[in-house]
Amino acid sequence: MKKLFLLTGFMMAFAVQVVAQTSTSNVTPPSMVAPKGHPNTASAGWKPLFASDLSDAGFPKGVWSMDDGGVLTATADKAIWTAIPYDDFVLDLLFKTADGTNSGVVVHASDTTNWIPNSVEIQIADDYAKTWAESPTNWQCGAFFGHQAAIKQQLVKKPDEWNRYTVTCQGKMIYVVLNNQLINTIDLSKFTSAKTNPDGSEVPSWLSKAPADLPLHGYIGLQGKHAGAPIYFRNLKIKTL
Repeated sequence: MKKLFLLTGFMMAFAVQVVAQTSTSNVTPPSMVAPKGHPNTASAGWKPLFASDLSDAGFPKGVWSMDDGGVLTATADKAIWTAIPYDDFVLDLLFKTADGTNSGVVVHASDTTNWIPNSVEIQIADDYAKTWAESPTNWQCGAFFGHQAAIKQQLVKKPDEWNRYTVTCQGKMIYVVLNNQLINTIDLSKFTSAKTNPDGSEVPSWLSKAPADLPLHGYIGLQGKHAGAPIYFRNLKIKTL
């Protein structure tokens, strides 16, 4: 009887511990709640991503410039990079496409010289142009380029209209809000192959590293004038988490 009592007590204690661990593991920490819209960048903790004279940015001389109205653009297909790497953060900005624009917001870049396989690109594109409208959806605006499409296409406005983007990076999670709608929730830990995405689609050959293996400490960049079509940015602000 004594042995039975001890065994019963042990089993009850074990069950309580398992339930407690299970309950804890299913609770999403407040910091990991997906954003519902754009943040208030006038609140505490926000700062410009780049200085107005771009003195704290890395780019080839003469390629990027910011005009008196705060509009940032490039004359060539060369990215602009932050001077320092980041971990967890929220990036908020406005962008405007032209006819045929293909650009992107680049995060977690561990190598800015060879950034394409060593980073995560959140796509910006003129989805109304034939080239991009007929491309795979994971090449269109709001996509985790080459890996995961946005949940909705052509939410981006037509060329010459300003759009708002908020990209939140928290650990392995990335949230993308476009024009006040959460359009992509990316769990990098699920992208364990450099050849095949979780949905079975093929990864472009130039993305030669599995996203799950990429460092999360990296530089933030913007892609320049790709394929002859310009891109325009303004109101770029960041808040570290």
